[in-house]
Amino acid sequence: MTRPYIASKADDPWSRIWCDTTPRQLAGPGDPRHVTQALRAGGWQNFGDPDFPHVVLASPDYQHTLVLEPTPETYSSWWHISSKQWHASFGGNTPAEIIAGFTDALLQTTPEVEPDVWPTLQAAGWTYQRDERGNEHAHHPDGITTMERRTTLTSDHFTWTAEVALPSALGNRLWHAYFDDGTPRHLLAGFATALAAPAPVSRGHYDVPHSHLVTQVERGAQGDQLSAAHDARLKAIRSATRKARRASALTTHPTSAPGGQATKPAARGR
Repeated sequence: MTRPYIASKADDPWSRIWCDTTPRQLAGPGDPRHVTQALRAGGWQNFGDPDFPHVVLASPDYQHTLVLEPTPETYSSWWHISSKQWHASFGGNTPAEIIAGFTDALLQTTPEVEPDVWPTLQAAGWTYQRDERGNEHAHHPDGITTMERRTTLTSDHFTWTAEVALPSALGNRLWHAYFDDGTPRHLLAGFATALAAPAPVSRGHYDVPHSHLVTQVERGAQGDQLSAAHDARLKAIRSATRKARRASALTTHPTSAPGGQATKPAARGR
């Protein structure tokens, strides 16, 4: 049965002109399915109420959850991603492609050695500083995008934040992300890599919070090409997930000897 056309954001890839939009951190939220459908392709289950405007996903082992609950205030935390050991949140204007740097890392095998976050940003031209209390700061060359790991004067508990803070005359902050210090570093590194990436993101013409702060060029993927690229992304995630599960099964349940029985030592002759 063919899905009926209903005028909504879900149908926009086929009904509008898309632009390569830079810089990506100022491009606005984009399509949340870039995050949610990727997790679903990786085996996450949907526990959301179809009659309530939110998304609730849980990982196959129920160790991680994602909740997306839009509110009228786009700066407030719409996205919440948690485990028993850590919590992360993202404001409504955070680009989906940058959030996906974090959530895609959840679908990958945890590295044996956790990466350092700051070299990724420094390689992209960000300035890095560390003070005597161990607070760390990285600033984008644009002067309004930052990522920090810091504590208060009265506490030794560190937290991570990233934000785009515009001059007050332009509406202050565009978006804000929060991570507690228990967040695995490979997830933070995935976020930082996506944040610092120079590649443009696709947005509809003027479908950005501050059109005067971005450059939009009417070129690149359109309609069916965007859909095909998204489908290819999901296909790759499904394939990688199946491969990881097979590898895990072989490790947990080693293959037995031919015939399904372990080979017995031959009986000695008398």
